[in-house]
Amino acid sequence: MVKIKTDPQMDAMREAGRVVARALAAARDAADVGVSLLDIDTAAHEVLRAEGASSPFLGYHPEFAPVPFPAVACVSVNDAIVHGIPTGYRLRDGDLVSVDFGAVLDGWAGDSAISFTVGRARSEDVRLVATAYEALEAGIAAAVVGNRIGDIAHAIGTVCRGAGYGIPDGFGGHGIGREMHEDPGVPNEGRPRRGMTLRHGMVLAIEPMLIADGTDDYYPASDGWTLRTVTGTRAAHAEHTVAVTENGPRVLTRL
Repeated sequence: MVKIKTDPQMDAMREAGRVVARALAAARDAADVGVSLLDIDTAAHEVLRAEGASSPFLGYHPEFAPVPFPAVACVSVNDAIVHGIPTGYRLRDGDLVSVDFGAVLDGWAGDSAISFTVGRARSEDVRLVATAYEALEAGIAAAVVGNRIGDIAHAIGTVCRGAGYGIPDGFGGHGIGREMHEDPGVPNEGRPRRGMTLRHGMVLAIEPMLIADGTDDYYPASDGWTLRTVTGTRAAHAEHTVAVTENGPRVLTRL
């Protein structure tokens, strides 16, 4: 069931979104050649503590996972698409990094993700990351009252496919509110004017995921969490929590 938020509740979610944005900024600032993925997770965790917020990621244990998630941030590198577990791996020159992060403040959740490179970026990675953000902005622009979920999916898919990139099958965005994952699902590809009609007070996590070589396939790594590209090609991920309002899309996870 889709849970419609009141205006004051969307305001409360905005405060949770600010925490997410600050934590992602701290994670990005911490990331550099030689820095470990655990260091990036620590930088984000420090923001949670300072803001009095909690993590919806830490200890999260869906049915597919062999163990609860052990960190506050998903940190995915190069061929890892999403759900990367932070480890002692130290970033290398030219690595492509995605950080996915959530926060709960006063009972309301926010969720966002960024992708970037460290050191000397490869031109193909710059294009991949830029397209992920372009697809995200296209999805946000379609999140207006009277549109349908399919319009968001179609906007994202058009950008990704038009650039020649793959879209991991079966993964996409979701509703968000008191829980990190709520109805409805928000696919990253679809047909326009299909699916649920968007209403004032719906809050969605919109999150394009792109595979560089144009394939859609992935596999779960041995940790049971990280999803990797089958061919070893690189991937990018971008996400914002967005409220659908009568005044247009309201991005809740920007600084």
